Amino acid sequence: MALKLAFTASDIEVAQAARARLAARYGDAPEDEAEVIVALGGDGFMLGTLHRTQHLAAPVYGMNRGTIGFLMNEYGEERLAERIAAAEETVINPLSMRARCADGTVQEALAINEVSLLRAGPQAAKLRITVDGRLRMAELVCDGALVATPAGSTAYNYSAHGPILPIGCDVLALTAIAPFRPRRWRGALLPKRAEVRFDVLEHDKRPVMADADSRAAYDVVQVDIRSEPGINHRLLFDPGHGLEERLIQEQFV
Repeated sequence: MALKLAFTASDIEVAQAARARLAARYGDAPEDEAEVIVALGGDGFMLGTLHRTQHLAAPVYGMNRGTIGFLMNEYGEERLAERIAAAEETVINPLSMRARCADGTVQEALAINEVSLLRAGPQAAKLRITVDGRLRMAELVCDGALVATPAGSTAYNYSAHGPILPIGCDVLALTAIAPFRPRRWRGALLPKRAEVRFDVLEHDKRPVMADADSRAAYDVVQVDIRSEPGINHRLLFDPGHGLEERLIQEQFV
């Protein structure tokens, strides 16, 4: 019996063309009936697909039709069902963001890679950091700060000189973005169960926005971040090219 696949693609022409060819060749089941969802695009499209299909039981197998494709497998049209059957599964948990804005509204979102706070004006942000209800830093003057998952540790976190975390480790990275005071502070490693709170100091003078995988909240005054172990994102990778191997390889380039 043929594997029931659902194909989804980003809007770019090369991805849409690939989707048409693959659907004609392997069939295209509705996503809620599929055994595997095949995502064609780049990493941003993969993140969007994982968020959009998190209520479904089917894992996601990505093939790169974008640029970097860190979360994707190499594109190929031959023996796709066999590749998927042999694929290795990685399960990751997202972060939840609860952001309270200056107007009193609250915005919530999930992030597979990271939740970041960024200055939204010409002056540096001033942040107070509390972990599990305990004050850890009374004032961080910076362009921003972020909390990253292992899966997202090679993305914005790495660009901000944060550590690469092994996939499956029960650790989160808290990383400063261009810190001014304390000047040499580069962040912290926290248990996965930790709950992090950022309070924005002088928010009228130094506005800050929060971002969870491109879901933005503006003029935030307080942001709570924690892992969501009850939500599982299932990704499939070709043998020997899984997320764990990619995270290790990234440290030797």
